[in-house]
Amino acid sequence: MKKIHTYLVLFSLCLVSFQCKKENLEDMVFEINEVKLYPSASSKLKEKTESQWIAVVYTNLFQQALSAGDIYKAGQCITSIGDKELAREVIISNFMNSTSPLPAIPTDTDMRADIDKFINDTYERFLIRRPTEGEKQYFRNEINNNPTRSAEIIYFSFALSNEYLFY
Repeated sequence: MKKIHTYLVLFSLCLVSFQCKKENLEDMVFEINEVKLYPSASSKLKEKTESQWIAVVYTNLFQQALSAGDIYKAGQCITSIGDKELAREVIISNFMNSTSPLPAIPTDTDMRADIDKFINDTYERFLIRRPTEGEKQYFRNEINNNPTRSAEIIYFSFALSNEYLFY
């Protein structure tokens, strides 16, 4: 009997010493999955479906997901208009004119404060690749030589580009 009692005490001590502990948020490590950047536009061979394009453009503009119902409604807009390019322009305009949520577009002041960072970030955000030196120079000239050129217009042009239609 004494032997069983000893085993129970040892077993209880083991349970107490290996008890579950609540993890502190400070002890947790959150990792972000790296996104593979395309080496060039020529690597993109598959065209996005209308639903994919709508979901991705919304995510690029707002940095959050669009509901399935709203994706469906926007897809119906593309189908009903017939002219897909015009329909995409309408959808992007409506997204950019949204007040809730606000589009996550850098201010023109931020864009002009660090043009190279803006260009690199925009290419990676929309086209999932780094810009070539020629593309960087084109956008530097475009931003520097056109004081009315806004970050919103540049985002609009990226979302309507042919390359953006492919992944």
